[in-house]
Amino acid sequence: MSAFTLAIFKPHLLKNPVAYGAVEKLIETSGIRIVTRKQLQLSEPQAQQFYRDHEGKFFHRRLIALMTSGPLEVLILTGENVITRWRELMGPTKVLKAVYSHPDCVRSLFGLSDTRNASHGSDSLSSFHTEAAIFFPDQNFTSDEGEHQS
Repeated sequence: MSAFTLAIFKPHLLKNPVAYGAVEKLIETSGIRIVTRKQLQLSEPQAQQFYRDHEGKFFHRRLIALMTSGPLEVLILTGENVITRWRELMGPTKVLKAVYSHPDCVRSLFGLSDTRNASHGSDSLSSFHTEAAIFFPDQNFTSDEGEHQS
């Protein structure tokens, strides 16, 4: 049974071709498949819409500034238990924690700070559908499994 998730490679990752290639290799070797991808420059209104759940939090402005600072890449990934698997591959949001607890994860290897942590991944099937609609409004991704990651 396959599911989908949304992944974002943040602007600072795209600026480093070696890191970018290494993350793609990690995805490939994990057995997760890339369904589609696009590079784009987020506008401030798009970033505000995407991160509306974080509005009012201390890091919100810094996150919006990062996500609008340059091109990013948005991917739709698929595979069995892909939400959980991609989140495990990314590792903890906090880079310092990732370095010690998950030294081989994306954020440990390529994250620079808790905001500039290299990547994003949907945390549930519901989040995936909401997020995918922002970046891929003309595509309908249906899943044959309901997966949720808390």
